[in-house]
Amino acid sequence: MSGATPGRIAAAVLLPPLGVYLARGAGRDFAIACGLTVLGYLPGMAFALWSVLRGEAPRPVTA
Repeated sequence: MSGATPGRIAAAVLLPPLGVYLARGAGRDFAIACGLTVLGYLPGMAFALWSVLRGEAPRPVTA
């Protein structure tokens, strides 16, 4: 699951943990978004937008 669709971006702005969940699933990023949103809406929204808009990290090629 990846890609910054307009729906995921809107979800990241309105409900930051939901936006991260839709883009990345229930994992570390989702937990961080929940924690930051509890501490404050703006930090949670900033992290969610960054998480949704960033590209996937390239995976190392193993032989």
